[in-house]
Amino acid sequence: MQKQEIETEKKWNKRESISKWLDTLIHLIGYTLVLITVSMIFKKTVYVSNLFYGFLAILIICILNKTIKPVLTWLTIPLTAMTLGLFYPLINAFILKLSDWILGSHFNVKGIVMLIVVSIVISIMNAIMDNWIIDGILKGGKRK
Repeated sequence: MQKQEIETEKKWNKRESISKWLDTLIHLIGYTLVLITVSMIFKKTVYVSNLFYGFLAILIICILNKTIKPVLTWLTIPLTAMTLGLFYPLINAFILKLSDWILGSHFNVKGIVMLIVVSIVISIMNAIMDNWIIDGILKGGKRK
């Protein structure tokens, strides 16, 4: 009986692992659509050469958000506190500019003021995408 329980537990762990990968993939595709939309709205500020490089840019941005952004946020806590949080969008703009540098001519962001505006718009659109669209898809339309 114990062997059967262990096999059942392994199956559930495998399903959860596949589910996490699918959730991540759905989020990345949603963020890619947001980035492409923003590049269409702000044509002179954000340039993405095609859908593949948009996906690659989002992948790089996500990696930078998990690795470099926490360090930058921690280092700039005093400055963010002194500006009452107004410095935080500059960190997002820096992450976008770093992604621009990594991808070269396939992903390009210009300007500093508009870059901050674009980073705020991307954050708002990602929040909307997460809370209303992606969560609705992943939960099968069931809201709590």
